Amino acid sequence: MKDKILNILKESNDWVSGELLCRELGVSRTAVWKHIRGLRKGGYDIEARANLGYRLREVPDIPFPGEVASGLATAVMGTRIEYFAELPSTNGEAKRLAREGVPEGTVVVAESQSGGKGRMGRCWFSPRGKGLWFSTVLRPPVNPVETPRVTMVLAVAIATAVRKHTGVPADIKWPNDILVQGKKVCGILVELNAEMDRVNFLVAGIGLNVNIDRKDFPLDVADIATSLKLEAGRYIPRVPLLRALLESIDKWYRCWLSDGFAPVLGKWRELCITLDCPVTVHTMQGSYDGHAIDVDEKGMLLVRTRDGSVQRLVAGEVSLRKK
Repeated sequence: MKDKILNILKESNDWVSGELLCRELGVSRTAVWKHIRGLRKGGYDIEARANLGYRLREVPDIPFPGEVASGLATAVMGTRIEYFAELPSTNGEAKRLAREGVPEGTVVVAESQSGGKGRMGRCWFSPRGKGLWFSTVLRPPVNPVETPRVTMVLAVAIATAVRKHTGVPADIKWPNDILVQGKKVCGILVELNAEMDRVNFLVAGIGLNVNIDRKDFPLDVADIATSLKLEAGRYIPRVPLLRALLESIDKWYRCWLSDGFAPVLGKWRELCITLDCPVTVHTMQGSYDGHAIDVDEKGMLLVRTRDGSVQRLVAGEVSLRKK
């Protein structure tokens, strides 16, 4: 009912009488007022005046499903959008929904996370209302060995969307970080549920620092993290940004499935700052220095070590070193 009232107010763009709302919805004036109050609590600025009715003055910058879906131009992403004020982890909720059989492209978005996860078990700082913390369910018809490519598809999609929508020069660092001027602005965490020969589902979690101020960051990441607001020098509205991200993910994901990995890899190489750089590689077996020379068609990073051999990395932590 609230969505119907909201749509009427949006379409009118002027005063709408309580009588008209009652007639259109088939409810009493008391019921209309109850739903108006609910919308106000959700952040919608709705003016009420005797003899005039109601008028929508401002829509909140909160990724409610109806706001995100409005004008969303995608074929897959956003087929279903679930919004939560807070979750332990959007990936956790998305995995639960995926096991229940939700359609591909389902998006779980939270205003904040109490247990947001990064790679290698790290925590992800997810303050309320200052970022985009969301996960999407994917069901690609590929062999499980091809799934490492999904992280690169997402990295390309996010970096290109951030550049186009905000003008902030986002770069990619292998395997799953989005950086701006060498500082991390976004992380990607892909979790797989598969059998030997088929993918049941993937859950792709994205944590993007949008309007976090420098003083907000915890001390342990203050020197290595940034936000789009800090880099752009202005507040970045989150709802249109989320739409832009979903549209870009939709575009590059479908490109990968229809045209193969080559177009994605070409764009990834163009945006990547890891290649042709001295790096330090950290793995479960230890650390070593080398030179990142390329990424192969499987998404593995090729690193030439000091003895001249080439190591192929499917996972690990890579730190850039000064040339």
